[in-house]
Amino acid sequence: MIKHTFMAVSVMSTLLLSACDNTAKVPEKQSSASTTTNTQPITIGYSDWPGWVAWQVAIEKGWFKEAGLNVEFKWFDYSASMNAFSANQLDAVSVSNGDNLVIASGGTQGIMIMATDYSAGNDVIIAKEGINSLQDLKGKSIAVEKGLVDHLLLSSALEDAQFKQGDVKLVNSMTNELPQVFASPEISAIAVWQPVANQALKSVAGSKIIYSSKDKPGLIYDTLTVNMSHLSAHKEEWKKSFKCGIKR
Repeated sequence: MIKHTFMAVSVMSTLLLSACDNTAKVPEKQSSASTTTNTQPITIGYSDWPGWVAWQVAIEKGWFKEAGLNVEFKWFDYSASMNAFSANQLDAVSVSNGDNLVIASGGTQGIMIMATDYSAGNDVIIAKEGINSLQDLKGKSIAVEKGLVDHLLLSSALEDAQFKQGDVKLVNSMTNELPQVFASPEISAIAVWQPVANQALKSVAGSKIIYSSKDKPGLIYDTLTVNMSHLSAHKEEWKKSFKCGIKR
């Protein structure tokens, strides 16, 4: 996990520099803000991924309350968290870099303010016994949640292996259902992230990881993405939330 990232620092510095300068000139305003917790909570959606579960550290240690922040974390299945953010039901969401494009395509304006972690092996392609490499997948059916992060991993892997369109059949499936889908005889492999990946490995004897994000460094990283309108209206709160996040 990343505790400090150049991307996060540069974005927050650019957006909040004027607020920092004003606070330095008028210290009594900062004092008031630090001792008063907003009655309207900042809502952040997160889901079952190691880099995002780490938010629990900040929650349990009370760092948000110490900073005078009223922050409410809401637990979702991953795709449901994206839908909630797109529907303006959340002020921010934990989402992968590529899936920010999915959100933006729906018209919601979000901005990444923090890279929370890089995937160095937690996104994987799992295949059944007898399939030992990507080349062995030709003519096979692969299940993945289309349009999301591990569809990107799969597409990138197949492109590097010089697969042509039609060399494999993609079967769309919700990520949390992939362990059950993988157990069906029609499916030879799945693209999935942890911890669902371990569930899938346990569900099918002899299955194994044949490719992971470790094989494609830098392809997938995870972010905290904030609604731009909310960020503009609550710069001081987000500056404090950012500081709580990098303490994790």
